[in-house]
Amino acid sequence: MSTKKTYVLDTNVYLTNYESLYSFGKNDIIVPLKVLEEIDKHKKRQDSVGFHARQTIRILDELRQDGNLHQGVSLGPRKGIVRTLSCMEVEDKEIPNEWLLSDPDNQIICTALGARKQIDTEVVVVTRDINMRVKCDAIGLPTEDYILDQAIISSEELYSGFYTHSVPRLIIDDFYNKAPVSLSLDIPPEVKLFPNQFIMLQSEDDPKHTALAKYISEKKPLGQVIQKKNVWGINPRNREQTLSMDLLLDPSIALVTLVGKAGTGKTLCAIAAGLQQIMEKSSAIYTTMIISRPVESLGKDIGFLPGTMEEKMLPWLKPIQDNLRTLFGNDNTALDIYMEKGTIEVEALSYIRGRSISNSFIIIDEAQNLTQHEVKTIVTRVGEGTKLVLIGDIEQIDNIYINETTNGLAHAVERLKGSHLTGHITLTKGERSQIATLASNKL
Repeated sequence: MSTKKTYVLDTNVYLTNYESLYSFGKNDIIVPLKVLEEIDKHKKRQDSVGFHARQTIRILDELRQDGNLHQGVSLGPRKGIVRTLSCMEVEDKEIPNEWLLSDPDNQIICTALGARKQIDTEVVVVTRDINMRVKCDAIGLPTEDYILDQAIISSEELYSGFYTHSVPRLIIDDFYNKAPVSLSLDIPPEVKLFPNQFIMLQSEDDPKHTALAKYISEKKPLGQVIQKKNVWGINPRNREQTLSMDLLLDPSIALVTLVGKAGTGKTLCAIAAGLQQIMEKSSAIYTTMIISRPVESLGKDIGFLPGTMEEKMLPWLKPIQDNLRTLFGNDNTALDIYMEKGTIEVEALSYIRGRSISNSFIIIDEAQNLTQHEVKTIVTRVGEGTKLVLIGDIEQIDNIYINETTNGLAHAVERLKGSHLTGHITLTKGERSQIATLASNKL
């Protein structure tokens, strides 16, 4: 039977997951007063960090209605208690003289040391700050990382949406002749296929003789041959782009996820497919195309920007506008007209919460910078007749609170892949330029 512990959670734990208080079973939680002060500094932020800060404050406010946080309040049935503690309550400061108490991390460590003197259970500091864990270990204070819910173990394990299967040449010939082909074709038992997964049938005697098909279900034959399509003047340059276009143009698939390195054509394909389906009278399905991306800076932020919301968002939305201008043949007048009419909307992701969006083609670029909660918020905004496209590179994350295994895009790919309403493809071949492809692979 495990021994009960007392956990002291660092500020970054709450800012990563506001429900972290309930993640430690029957063990007790201590909230240093310095942590409350640090959380308060983030509550006005209009991003996921601000959201988690506000939710944490609300939870603590609700808990205090049931008792006194200084004395301890129960977290619920079969849970421990949570209480606050000040660094000043420590009589014998055991931290080294070199550590200044003006440093927030040192105050939290000091609080943990004080707690250890007051209670009988083992006190453990939980923090996502690597250096803080090192500091705790240096003075003999037990410490742990806070592990978020992982969608995958490593980025290499992400579902690709593609599978190659060797079959007799005759089956491929039958498939091209539109004969129904079932996949009771000696699929290895360890291979699990998902709805809308692409299958490349490869001849056993000639690997170059292939056919691209789409898997629907065990009870249905493979979908017919996937072929290249010119979409809004864009011709797919490789197999993955061809498969992406098939997903993007399929109105029965409500959610498409595209993952790939920079320069693989994810955004360009998505915008081209969106324009095709809102502009072409013969194939118009949606009334509006909405394009957005999370506001995450690469490197040091340049600070507050002047102007209207549109002007503030311009640096982040510039790559999207570049793609739009390319697809409009640099006809800025036509593009401006469609944007003024509202046919094309380019807006801040912060304003999507609360909306219910119907009959629209929505593209969320750089979705790898979204948390699991943010992706859930976006997907739940989708109304009737709307298609949502999530695009990103899970190995190029600027959000410090997530990584390639815990980001919202990876969760969307892995958790929704079993539904006939979703489709995914991982793009691997760079098409922007030779130097861009070289940089993606080598740097």
